[in-house]
Amino acid sequence: MSTPLNIALSQQGFGTNAELHCNLGTAQLVEAALANKEGIMAKDGPLVVKTGLHTGRSAKDKYIVRDAETENSIWWGKTNVGMDPAHFAALKEDFIAALGGKDKLYVADLFGGSQPEHRVNVRVINEFAWHNLFIRTLLVRPTQHELAGFVPEYTIIDLPSFRADPTRHGCRSETVVAVNFTEKLILIGGTAYAGEMKKSVFGILNYLLPVKGVMPMHCSANIGADGHTAVFFGLSGTGKTTLSADASRTLIGDDEHGWSDTAVFNFEGGCYAKMIRLSPEAEPEIFATTKRFGTVLENVVIDPETRELDFDDNSLAENSRGSYPIEFIPNTSEKNMGPVPNTIIFLTADAYGVLPPIARLTPDQAMYHFLSGYTARVAGTEIGVTEPEATFSTCFGAPFMPRHPSIYGNLLKERIAKGNVQCWLVNTGWTGGKATMPGINRMPIKATRALLNAALDGSLNNAEFRMDPNFGFEFPVAVPGVDSGILDPRAAWADSAEYDVTAQKLVQQFIDNFAQFADHVDEGVKQSAPKAAERVRT
Repeated sequence: MSTPLNIALSQQGFGTNAELHCNLGTAQLVEAALANKEGIMAKDGPLVVKTGLHTGRSAKDKYIVRDAETENSIWWGKTNVGMDPAHFAALKEDFIAALGGKDKLYVADLFGGSQPEHRVNVRVINEFAWHNLFIRTLLVRPTQHELAGFVPEYTIIDLPSFRADPTRHGCRSETVVAVNFTEKLILIGGTAYAGEMKKSVFGILNYLLPVKGVMPMHCSANIGADGHTAVFFGLSGTGKTTLSADASRTLIGDDEHGWSDTAVFNFEGGCYAKMIRLSPEAEPEIFATTKRFGTVLENVVIDPETRELDFDDNSLAENSRGSYPIEFIPNTSEKNMGPVPNTIIFLTADAYGVLPPIARLTPDQAMYHFLSGYTARVAGTEIGVTEPEATFSTCFGAPFMPRHPSIYGNLLKERIAKGNVQCWLVNTGWTGGKATMPGINRMPIKATRALLNAALDGSLNNAEFRMDPNFGFEFPVAVPGVDSGILDPRAAWADSAEYDVTAQKLVQQFIDNFAQFADHVDEGVKQSAPKAAERVRT
């Protein structure tokens, strides 16, 4: 049964004769999705859907309206591409016309952010019931009392059936994600990939919170038995969700957080995990969610007769996904919040096999690597990516950072200094060679977990460390329970000379990439850059 909207769509200028289904619960939205033939139910209860052509974000089809509000506040460039206000006006007109022609619409009033003083009220309007279930799962759900007085600050309209006109709307293709910070309106059309909605809310908070002195972060976060919080920065596919879902630690969230003066708080109320090659042995907590009613599985192959799932089949997408309420993971934070962190982990999936599995960073090195945001872009997370390749994504989330990276970098450095935070770089990528070499494997997850546990409980600081000659950070020589052969990345290669050549190539990429930030950081951060040198180690 629908919950009446406190502010009607018509009051927002969104007139429609559609049958409105407002603030429905999980069961109602699953029933609606099945009735609409939007998906099918798997044997153990999750809803299984297909997103069609778009199985990842359409990064090149995202725009921000360039006007008086944003002209001097947005970091314009390849990531943040401007849209003329006139083109947005035409797009908005056509979206409203499309709304008017729908038979059914699903509306959810939700919060972006778990700390009340820093959250934003978001209304989401969908043509698909499963999309409404997804965003209701991923954001923070208001109580009935809060809904009664809910006033939307930002509105997202998501119409996968909409086809943009590049000439009329000033975009690149029939797919469009257009953000208007002045009108507080986001229009998503031409894609059924649900992740566009959650990342749009992330972008809103990344725009609003730095002005308040709150650090927005593309990270997961959890709390140890000692009450200490750890945050894990990293792009999609580096292990944020997997490594934070540790039964021995209390989960705050898996993807998006804010760091205020008093807390680390989750922006969301759910998780969005990669499903491809998911196994109960490696990721038992996440695997268990695939057997729960209320979970939505995107592009996971299912047998139409037995309704059995095949997580190893990537014929629909390499970027198959599952969304589920955060409480589906055992031992989660009741309020999606925790104390300010004392440990920061930067996760990278190094496609070159050059970085050690773990390295200790100074505060200056931490800011350098935060601004660099090096990882391997993993197949399927963006349109057109079919195999791993090296990439730099500043702040470990450039596509979602509307302001200049130095704003986020300086906020982080201030908070590291204030809290005396220990920082580590963890490579969850390849070891013993480049990802493209035959027989080269990803870092063993058991080794990564053992190293992380040692870092988080403080015992790793007691190990003997060696300085990496290329990057200047320190890595441990021996750690109990971990094969010492992988700790030194050069020693893990069969051909040390080839390692040296590859390492220097990566060093140069770091140096070239960081040139854009050189005028925005102090000397200590500049000196934390890796060193280009002609050397052959013995």
